[in-house]
Amino acid sequence: MLTRRAFIQLALAGLAVPFVPSALAQPIATLDRALAALDQLNSIQVQLGDEVIVAEAPRGPGLERLANIKSCSKSVVALLLGTCIARGEIPSVTSRLVEVSPSIVPPEATEGVDEVTMEDLVTLQAGLESTSGERYGAWVASPNWVADALTRPMVADPGGRMIYSTGTTHVLGAALAEASGQSLLRLARQRLGEPLGFEVPPWVRDPQGYYLGGNEMALTPRAMLSLALLMRDAGRFAGQQVIPADWIRASIVPRGRSPYSGMGYGYGWFISDSGFVLARGYGGQIIAAHSELDLAVAITSDPNRPARSEGYFGDLMGLLEGPIRQLANQ
Repeated sequence: MLTRRAFIQLALAGLAVPFVPSALAQPIATLDRALAALDQLNSIQVQLGDEVIVAEAPRGPGLERLANIKSCSKSVVALLLGTCIARGEIPSVTSRLVEVSPSIVPPEATEGVDEVTMEDLVTLQAGLESTSGERYGAWVASPNWVADALTRPMVADPGGRMIYSTGTTHVLGAALAEASGQSLLRLARQRLGEPLGFEVPPWVRDPQGYYLGGNEMALTPRAMLSLALLMRDAGRFAGQQVIPADWIRASIVPRGRSPYSGMGYGYGWFISDSGFVLARGYGGQIIAAHSELDLAVAITSDPNRPARSEGYFGDLMGLLEGPIRQLANQ
């Protein structure tokens, strides 16, 4: 595969570059300059149509080794919800948690939990107090993560405002496991890893044995790009309909809005005003797609440094909206 720097050298020299139009030279050169200033970035891949036109890993473990995708895991769990509904394991996205998986709802659950639906969970609109941020440590130190999340105070009506909370997605993941009769790991392997051709290693489990739904999954950057292609191509990959197209379409309709970035949020995916669909993880992990522009992007970054919307994540959005978007406009 032609590397970005080799492409730039050939194109700027006026030499023929197979499969990649020379018009891309300037946008890629602009991207190259922007990347040089981002010491937090570990890898970046950009696919335009059928061609990977950028694939570099200036830092970190490289493109073939595992990276912690952090909260991009939430978007993976959302895709698995779509498969459970398609297979009839869960009646619909409006099914209530107490109907789908009554065994995980503790007797002391907060009043109002019996009205929480799968849609409320996947859109982070369950209404329960967040377990993320400063509350995350106490939550994962609790003896029962699902019960702890479901006994948090109701701070909004279910289906109301978006409350970012890994505990909410963890409850969803546990519900998928109970409804399907398979662990979240097995679901991820069978319904995403196998059809897309990547490995899904085991990750963190809670005291009851449920895999953490919403954080700490590890995938290679190559696998992340495959997920970006899946979103770009309405659930299809290598000629196979892996995720129902109607689920993908429903997933990218904004149902709420992030109080931090201001971006819309659908079924586990952020939606930018310009049409990018994103999974976002702590530190600057990104799986992004733009169907109209025929773009798929995967970015990994140092998982131990923050990436706030007004900081490094904003810089990454600048890459997407600037030089990467320009690649598709040539």
